[in-house]
Amino acid sequence: MKNIVYTCFICLVALAACNQNKTAITENSTNTAATGDVTQDWKFGIALWTFHTFNFPEALAKVDSAGVQYVEPNTFHKTGPDLKDSLILQLSPTGLTKLRSLLDQKKLAVGSVYIVGDSTVASWQKQFEIAKQLGATFVTAEPPINMWDSVDSLAGAYNLKVALHEHWKGVSRYWHPDSVLAAIKDHPNFGACADLGHWPKSGINPLEAVRKLNGHIIGVHLKDIAAFNDPKLKDVPVGTGVVDFPAVFQELKKQQFKGYIYIERDAEDKPSNLPSVIQTVKYYNDQVKQLQ
Repeated sequence: MKNIVYTCFICLVALAACNQNKTAITENSTNTAATGDVTQDWKFGIALWTFHTFNFPEALAKVDSAGVQYVEPNTFHKTGPDLKDSLILQLSPTGLTKLRSLLDQKKLAVGSVYIVGDSTVASWQKQFEIAKQLGATFVTAEPPINMWDSVDSLAGAYNLKVALHEHWKGVSRYWHPDSVLAAIKDHPNFGACADLGHWPKSGINPLEAVRKLNGHIIGVHLKDIAAFNDPKLKDVPVGTGVVDFPAVFQELKKQQFKGYIYIERDAEDKPSNLPSVIQTVKYYNDQVKQLQ
């Protein structure tokens, strides 16, 4: 009888210890998840508009020199002499396969494609096809109001979200985050492309805009501008203008953003934007390391 009691006691002690260990493991797992660094999920790259004065292979060579992994091509980029310098949107499936091979050779991934459709569903469908063939996970675009439903439906069919891009006031209807939110409403495949350098041209504080678009941002265009309320200004290298990037990065981290961040230059430095891009890569890495 004593042996039975002693055995039961040992079993109860072992069970309690086991439960305690399970609780500790669960708590540790929860803590690990809670303290996980979401910035590790940020996909950093370059919007190829940055090198729009160069053909596609030349632009990829410059991206490769900058040491990033992701790119956002646009469908109006010239493709180089091997493809008769056609625009991407003019290529056949065979031509797009050749572009995909160029990307693979450089070990570059297409996170998204900037597309420009007209007033017909066919034009948008063609560009969704291009984005899909290039391996994109979403498209960046500015569809007209009367195309919202059609573009949203195409996005669902191709399993590609649409990041609404904000040019400045007078150029795009999406210049204000409220306009983006209006389009997103009732369109489940729509989100936002936060263009940090364009917002100040319309007098909008990028940090406040990012806060307003909480939960809707799919991609970010990383650019800076020298002053507010001047749409004629060209951008300046990131970190030298009015955008508070440390605060914006902190806000994106707070929002658990896990999307794409692309360097984008509108200005045309001579002989190219590559030096400012390399500078921006360093600035970005330094700022992200400092996030709490």
